[in-house]
Amino acid sequence: QQQLVESGGGLVQPGGSLRLSCAASGRTFSNYYITWFRHAPGKEREFVAGIMWSTPYTYYADSVKGRFTISRDNAKNTVYLQMNSLKPEETAVYYCATRLGTRSYSSADYAYWGQGTQVTVSS
Repeated sequence: QQQLVESGGGLVQPGGSLRLSCAASGRTFSNYYITWFRHAPGKEREFVAGIMWSTPYTYYADSVKGRFTISRDNAKNTVYLQMNSLKPEETAVYYCATRLGTRSYSSADYAYWGQGTQVTVSS
């Protein structure tokens, strides 16, 4: 079992930047995927970006490519999401989640979730 704790959310102006962190504890395995999702009011939970613990392989939603960067620090068991050029429509609660095995863009496939961190993009 893994425990995940997100941090780094807040209020930012349109065009601004934030860096989110996801600290993992408990069992960590090299073949786990760590993924960021976001959930805005009235919308479904949406895939944002993902990375494996053991490889530099990353993948992104088309809507964030070129603006968001996912990375990890294995020594700290922490995954980061650097978000640049933020837009008001990206206001949401951002969650990290993990799963074992293959990559998935569906939140239903993830067993372990953090509590989320609120990101508000507004002037």
